[in-house]
Amino acid sequence: MATNAFLLIASFLLVLLVLAKPLGIFIARLIEGDIPHLVTKVETIVWRSSGLKQPGRDMTEMNWSSYALAILLFNLLGFVLLFALLLFQGTLPLNPQKLSGMSWDLAFNTAISFITNTNWQSYSGENSLSYLSQMAGLGVQNFLSAATGIAVIFALIRAFSRHNSKTLGNAWVDIARITLYLLLPISVIFALFFVSQGVIQNFSPYVLSDNLNSANQLIPMGPVASQEAIKLLGTNGGGFFGTNSAHPFENPTALSNFVQMLAIFLIPTALCFAFGRVVGDNKQGHTLLWVMVIIFVIAAATVINAEYVGNPFLSDFSADSTINMEGKESRFGILGSALYAVVTTAASCGAVNAMHDSFTALGGMVPMWLMQIGEVIFGGVGSGLYGMLLFVLLAVFIAGLMIGRTPEYLGKKIEVREMKMVAIAILITPTLVLCGTAIALMTDAGRAGILNSGAHGFSEVLYAFSSAANNNGSAFAGLSTNTPFYNVLLAIIMFLGRFGVILPVLAIAGSLGMKKTQVSTAASLPTHGPIFIGLLILTILLIGALTFVPALAIGPIAEHLQIWLAA
Repeated sequence: MATNAFLLIASFLLVLLVLAKPLGIFIARLIEGDIPHLVTKVETIVWRSSGLKQPGRDMTEMNWSSYALAILLFNLLGFVLLFALLLFQGTLPLNPQKLSGMSWDLAFNTAISFITNTNWQSYSGENSLSYLSQMAGLGVQNFLSAATGIAVIFALIRAFSRHNSKTLGNAWVDIARITLYLLLPISVIFALFFVSQGVIQNFSPYVLSDNLNSANQLIPMGPVASQEAIKLLGTNGGGFFGTNSAHPFENPTALSNFVQMLAIFLIPTALCFAFGRVVGDNKQGHTLLWVMVIIFVIAAATVINAEYVGNPFLSDFSADSTINMEGKESRFGILGSALYAVVTTAASCGAVNAMHDSFTALGGMVPMWLMQIGEVIFGGVGSGLYGMLLFVLLAVFIAGLMIGRTPEYLGKKIEVREMKMVAIAILITPTLVLCGTAIALMTDAGRAGILNSGAHGFSEVLYAFSSAANNNGSAFAGLSTNTPFYNVLLAIIMFLGRFGVILPVLAIAGSLGMKKTQVSTAASLPTHGPIFIGLLILTILLIGALTFVPALAIGPIAEHLQIWLAA
């Protein structure tokens, strides 16, 4: 087991880094606006067709507040359009199964979920959504929500690389270029690969067939491969089918499973390389990658070990208690399932190929904790890196206080304004998680959805709010969330968890961009190398421990102790 686990994790990381490095160079060119002249000429035509008579003048760079306003308005418009589509899909074309529209609360939850890159699904896609809703609604938002996160990190990276600058770029240009030049081409490549593996892509009505018991079975069809690609590359996670990547039409083979994990981490990893290149110091990007890799490997090893240790109570039923295959697909096994669970919760993806609710107590706790620390271990596209940079600023500030130096990062002084925004951005998601969990447990409507008692039931509620606030979208299951109470509450938390972080991040970017870049001296704190890597890891762990250990102690930790002490 140990050898196979080591080989799987090592090969995964090796292939990932090989693919991400050249992509990072390309992304760096996008950030700097180093676009070939032929492409910019085509862009001019596109902008003019959109009603801009003078694109060069009308697409000038924005300050941080204008950039933030554009991001907010763009996503709110996406919410309105998607909400209307989900409500009235029953009257629209590309609906061969004649599915009706969603209820208002479910449509509200789903629309918020997809504009925030969360893709929380309180429904089963094949039973609830038409092909038009899947493509023109969810598929489009998969691209645009991913582009939003990447645009925000573009603005923050520019702030670090510039000095005495009041502008951070143009939000409309960034979103358009990210979508057209980055997300769309790579999605086409991955979609074609998935089709080659057996992922379906059609507009056929559902097929009525006989199963092995000679009974009628309705087999869903649909344009799956195209949505599968961007669901993973954009760290969206919303599956075409209710069982997500455990469904053989979404994830048929062990090879497709491996490539799906690569797709989830590809752009977050490439952004680290791009960051180092744009700020003029590749070591800075490598430092962030080292921190991510170290925590990721430890988390993966913990989950794999927990699932191989298994559940001692299984021996009472004459079953093998040394491994835990409950809730896992046999074609992936424990290694493929456990690693996927860590990848999808370390990144802000939420795609699943196994039932996290069926993991052991410790095996389920690690994915939950990876979300709770802000999903900064690779993280979502854009959101992972700007979340990690918030921890970097905090680590630099703490180190500066300890050694009596003015805190600075990449030549930018970190002062009171920046630290206030860092504190808001880091604390808002834990506040949402803990308050949301408390509200659910204190109200009759919240408790009515809990199907399991005791520590495990508490874990299911805590996991749901951790997933929503950190825009992950995976679920522990065992919790009935398709009710007005949970649909509305989780939607509010998803929205605040997304834009409650984006706004402080852009405010930090605006403040840093206007500062002069100081020349590094012997008195400057090195922000690369083993010492800083250790400091950054400890900062992340410290915040996670102080915030969530009490909640984890009465949830998964208590469940683990109950099982093993009783056995």
